[in-house]
This record gives sequence, structure tokens and C-alpha cells, in this order.
Amino acid sequence: MYHVDGYPAGNERLGPAASREGRDLGQDFEGRDGWRMYHGHEVPGFPPHPHRGFETVTVVRRGFIDHTDSAGAAARYGEGDVQWLTAGAGVVHAEMFPLLARDAPNPLELFQIWLNLPRASKLAPPGFAMFWREAIPSVRAGGATITLVAGPLGQARPPAPPADSWAANPAAEVAIWTIALDPGARWTVPAASPGLNRTLYFFRGASVRVDGQELAGAREIVLRSDRDAPLEAGGDRVELLLLQGRPIAEPVVAHGPFVMTTREEVQQAFADYQRTRFGGWPWPSGEPVHPRAEGRFARYVDGRIERPV
Repeated sequence: MYHVDGYPAGNERLGPAASREGRDLGQDFEGRDGWRMYHGHEVPGFPPHPHRGFETVTVVRRGFIDHTDSAGAAARYGEGDVQWLTAGAGVVHAEMFPLLARDAPNPLELFQIWLNLPRASKLAPPGFAMFWREAIPSVRAGGATITLVAGPLGQARPPAPPADSWAANPAAEVAIWTIALDPGARWTVPAASPGLNRTLYFFRGASVRVDGQELAGAREIVLRSDRDAPLEAGGDRVELLLLQGRPIAEPVVAHGPFVMTTREEVQQAFADYQRTRFGGWPWPSGEPVHPRAEGRFARYVDGRIERPV
């Protein structure tokens, strides 16, 4: 999922200091005035919702996310940070978009990538790791900048993914890179092993040339993983997201927020959620946000508090 919203200045509740009249609050995906409330009523974002059986990798390029979950953990991250959340056996979390600036716009841009878990890890304990922007490496090659969330490039190594992740298996060759090309710049995506899924998402710029083929407008570009893929920007700056990994080669049965390997497992996920609420909701609000003055932080289930260096 790719979210881009031009939010206005924030009000005292960290919501938009603008009229919400005429919006379908709770289901606002229209994009009126260039922004959406999504499922939020006071603050834009996604109030408590469950997941089981997969991971979310949330790459926040601009703006901030306030995270809270059913285990009592919390975080505020953004402006280049990444949260890698393993839903595993089940978690309920909220992802709200606090509009922290009161006298300026609050633009938001983020990717959320869903990464399947192998069957052996479907019921792993839930939890998350923070990749603060200060720890995420970028490689500069001529007029190209490649930022590494997962998967090495040359000698550059991103932070290690969670232990239960498919990305923790080196043979899976999972890669999550953003690639920015200056106008007219060239860079080649190096070949990897055969048999991987490898896709480029062209999301910014007028045109890009991929292996000699001119492509214009936002689009998905499927590549062969065992061949170099030369890229060349057109007359303006170009940005692409690369997603790569070896197929898990197991059945996938998904329904809404649950991704399992059989229909019976999905039915069990619904039954477990209805019975336990995956731990319930320990927060006093259904749209929880942290204080405006709070900086970037993560508070984990064990009480440990982490802030970027």
C-alpha cells in the first residue's frame, strides 16, 4: 500500500485544523482536498484492527505514525523510520497519523508492505522492531541513491529483520530497496539468484527506461531476478521501490487481516480473535495518539524504551 496525503495544519487534538463536513468519517478514502481520514474520526489513520500470520513493514518517508497495540507496546516513528511488525499468533494495533505541526502543513507519505510468514512461524509471538532512519544505510552510486530496508547491496547491510521473518533466511534473498535517480542518471539493479520474485514499483517521475524500454506513469514492473536491470531516469527525478524474495512455496489462504495456509486456519484465526481479542485493548481511546511534544520512541512489551541515537 502507498499512502500520500497532503494534510493541513493540526489542531489541539492532532487532527486536521479543517472542516471534516461532508466526509464519510470512518470510511474516508475519497481524497477530498488531497487527504483522507481513512478509518479515523478525530485523527486520520487506522484505529485498532487485528492481524495474524504475516508481517507489516511500514516505511514512512514523510510524516509520523503513532503506534499502540494489544500487548501494551507503543511507538512514534516517521521521517525515514521503518517499523517491522511480526503479527505472528495475533496482535491488535492502531496506526494513527498525528498532525504535529500547528502552523504548517503535515504531509504524509508511506509504504506498507505485507510480507508473508512461513507456516512454521505463523503463530510466532507478536512483536515489532524499529529501524530508525539513522541506522538505515544508503548507497550512493553516481546519480543514484539506494536506501536499504532489507537485503544487502555490496558491503552495505541494513538492520537484521526479526528472527521469525522469511527475510531472516539468507536463502530467501528478501530485498526492500528504494531507488532514487537524479535526472538523466543511470544505475543497474544487479542480478540475484534465479527463481526469485522481483518487482519494481515506479511511483515518482514522468518516465524511466528499464533495460532499454521506456515506461511512463506509475506502474508495476516485473523483472527477471537472474539478470541485471539497467535503469535510466528521464528528464526529472525518478523514484522506485524494489521488492524481492524467494517464494515460500506454501499455500496462501487470506481473508481480510488474516493470512494463513488453510481455510481452517483462517476460521480458527477469526474464532481466536472473537474469543480473546488477541489480548484486548489496554488503551483508553480508540484513536490513541501520543502527546504532541513526544519525540520518536518505541516502548516494548518488556517496558524497555528506545529512542533513536
